[in-house]
Amino acid sequence: MIDIDQWMKQYQDAVRDLFGGRVLFIGLQGSYGRNEAHETSDIDVVLILDTVSLHDLKQYKQVIKTFPDKPLICGFVSGRNELAGWCRADLFQFYYDTISYYGSLDDIISVPADADARAAVLMGACNLYHMCSHNYLHGGDMEALRALYKLAFFVLQAKHFSETGDYVKSHLALKDVLTGTDLSVSQAAEQVKTADISQATLERHSELLLQRTYQLICEYGK
Repeated sequence: MIDIDQWMKQYQDAVRDLFGGRVLFIGLQGSYGRNEAHETSDIDVVLILDTVSLHDLKQYKQVIKTFPDKPLICGFVSGRNELAGWCRADLFQFYYDTISYYGSLDDIISVPADADARAAVLMGACNLYHMCSHNYLHGGDMEALRALYKLAFFVLQAKHFSETGDYVKSHLALKDVLTGTDLSVSQAAEQVKTADISQATLERHSELLLQRTYQLICEYGK
């Protein structure tokens, strides 16, 4: 396993050597940020500069090529103005899921509100509904369905926040506070990881996801 704090220190030194005072924020998201990482987990780093050009991206690409764990590096790179004007539904999860290693997001964006969490629920539910239906009709791919259930976590996370004001970061902690159909969806997300690839399995789990996202669209789309 990667020592993520040591890795982030090396990363921070590298990008600050490259961009100097143009670096406004460095953070970490994803499974490492939630303490759920395993040996093949991506390293979801966040880098915010004053502005970003293709030349900046080209230089950044060359720097991260030098890291031994380059295949695992992903994440988000942006300029200040782009992030400040970003869709608030996206910024909800982005803000609360990001651990700061340098700088503060509060200097760039405002703290997401309940309306942003509700927008995140609606947008996520709409996307899941469409992708689940499309996969069943045109793909029938269990891997795609597994990916959709992985995304469902973020919808349930935003829903819980909109109802309670509590941002629950990890999968296990969220499962402990879910009830009813939301808990069923969370449990199904675990089941599809190892489920057999059969038409019956695909239909059962697709139906659950379609039903729940339909309900959420009706509730949050009012």
